[in-house]
Amino acid sequence: MIPARLAGRLVESGLDPGEARGKTALFDAALTGCASLGHGTPTHAWWVPGRLEVFGKHTDYAGGRTLIAAVPRGFAFVAAGAEGDEVHLLDARTGERLSLGPEQRTLTGWRHYVEVVVSRLARNFPGARRGAAIAFKSDLPRASGMSSSSALVVGVATALARVWNLPVRDEWQRNIRNNAELATYYACLENGLTFGTLAGDRGVGTHGGSEDHAAMLLGRPDHVSAYSFVPMRHLDDARVPDGWRFVIASSGVRAEKTGSARDSYNRLAGASRALLDLWNSEGPHSGSLAGALSRDAAADRLRDLIRRKPVPEWTGEALERRLAHFQMEDGLALEALSAIRQGDATGMGELSEFSQRGAEELLGNQVPETIELVRSARACGAMAACSFGAGFGGSVWALVETERTNAFATMWIADYTAHYPSAGPVCFAARPGPPLMELAR
Repeated sequence: MIPARLAGRLVESGLDPGEARGKTALFDAALTGCASLGHGTPTHAWWVPGRLEVFGKHTDYAGGRTLIAAVPRGFAFVAAGAEGDEVHLLDARTGERLSLGPEQRTLTGWRHYVEVVVSRLARNFPGARRGAAIAFKSDLPRASGMSSSSALVVGVATALARVWNLPVRDEWQRNIRNNAELATYYACLENGLTFGTLAGDRGVGTHGGSEDHAAMLLGRPDHVSAYSFVPMRHLDDARVPDGWRFVIASSGVRAEKTGSARDSYNRLAGASRALLDLWNSEGPHSGSLAGALSRDAAADRLRDLIRRKPVPEWTGEALERRLAHFQMEDGLALEALSAIRQGDATGMGELSEFSQRGAEELLGNQVPETIELVRSARACGAMAACSFGAGFGGSVWALVETERTNAFATMWIADYTAHYPSAGPVCFAARPGPPLMELAR
């Protein structure tokens, strides 16, 4: 495999040509790293992008709608088969290595995500396990709200599915018939839920949904895509106008999904589950909060239930705020899709302000740095700007005129770092790029 050819295939598939040199370097490092594991020449290569969530904060796991895209930053993965049954991995960015045998281990950091994927696949597809050598390198900022952890899960699972030849298995064919189902299954590896007949486990410890995985597997170059969830359903796409560019900047506050940050993230998911349980306590039964709210006068009925039936560990005020936020954010995806299709910059600005205000006042997942980063983007002339992702740190997207991209990015980071000198933000232009791609097999 020649790194420049792998990068060239990405450009042919819709990646911004300006990203080609960087992707060549990623694949070069991954190929060299995989060979250094000592298990033969790499035979497979993939691109796994990060994701941009335009709108849809904490809606997917409750069955709501999101507006998403694949970003032009992500992971280069390469793999080869290996003797025995151990899975060997190398992070070519840091040089860290990991070897996993059949026995389960208690690991932390990126190793924990990998161990969860390897163990779940081995249990769901008994007898398929064999040795594998996998190396990866990423240019996606870690713990920045662009789903680097989910991209790692998707990349490792995709590599093992190829090396272990899982798609020919009866269990795979009965449960996974298209990329939407594959994206949902990959999300279940992460959140631990059972998928069809493929039994779940504890996952990685976060109670997330599948919007990240949808963007990574189903995104369209140059487009944003609207999806609803539980089950995943594609709603529509809109091409981003040629005169517009997304610019993404990380706040410098790591959006970790461990420790207290994980607890805060899971509490938001828990509130939506508490609302659904309240609804189902008096029927008619629904499989998701969005499904419940699709009924006539459902929100009024749910507010009445909140007031009449105390829920352990939750105040009525907290549940009403969570309900109000879900209703507000769930409605933004299709409105924004229309605004993008029409090139309505004013409309996008208003929707982004609405979403940001809801995140700050209702969802409560913002930190001072993300609030400042949004304010700074607007002060620097962005048409629209909003934080995105799980929150409690992470990144902000800004929408600007294409010809202003570089000047805006420079001004934005200078303004932000004047307020937070030690933040160390990462900033890049993000025209939606190609989804997960197998580039060599």
